[in-house]
Amino acid sequence: MSGLDGLHVGREAAVAVLTLDRPGSRNALSPALAEALTAALRDAQQDEAVRAIVLAGAGGDFCAGGDLKAMAGSGSRTAEKRLAGMQRYRTLTETLLGLDKPLVAAVDGVAFGAGLSLALAADIVLVSRRARLAMAFHRVGMVPDLGAWYTLPRVVGLQRAKELVFSAREFGADEARQMGLALEVLAAPELLPRALAIAHSFGGASPVAVRLSKRALQASLQSGLGTMLDLEMLSSPVAATSDYVAEAVRRFADKEPAQFQWPAPPSSHDA
Repeated sequence: MSGLDGLHVGREAAVAVLTLDRPGSRNALSPALAEALTAALRDAQQDEAVRAIVLAGAGGDFCAGGDLKAMAGSGSRTAEKRLAGMQRYRTLTETLLGLDKPLVAAVDGVAFGAGLSLALAADIVLVSRRARLAMAFHRVGMVPDLGAWYTLPRVVGLQRAKELVFSAREFGADEARQMGLALEVLAAPELLPRALAIAHSFGGASPVAVRLSKRALQASLQSGLGTMLDLEMLSSPVAATSDYVAEAVRRFADKEPAQFQWPAPPSSHDA
């Protein structure tokens, strides 16, 4: 469905497809869109039938960042109103990073400022060859939001994160992949189908194992070896008791295909 909030919420089998759709603004993030996205993510998180989420943008762009036109008319806002506005984006960030289901971002066209921050919150980022990305906040005297101070150094390393934030420079798809921000670079027509193929593959995976692994991996960069080994010791028995493992063992014994298969990349994928 689609509404005045600028978000299209779709469903393909076990995949929730959330598409930013604000024509004329390159899908800039408005307060209404931020709230709608938060609500849709929460719905997907709570729906047991949803196994993965795809986040994309309509019209050939992912997200141009914050709505600068709206910001231009906000000069008289009080500090209290500004804090309330930032709480809205904090809630969105916490919802994004708190998901225990895989989130795949399909980044086409521009992903500037908060748009790039959105992509950084995904588990898997795919970019089109025409993608244009930038931590553009310093261009207008603002600072990164939507958790980018947290996510960016963890994705690209501290020194590179500083360079991207300080310079606010634009970079393309190949550099995004080289620095580890993007997993794959694809031709624009292949971008969404590839994102959907990866997301659909989780329909054949153990939701218990995926949830446990995602939570552990998110904790890994803030935890010592002992903590991670404790998580391993606690998580493995939980995963082993799931019905999925019993079925997987049966399939192996009977020489049947595995339930989970990661999709092979398209033939035109740039390796």
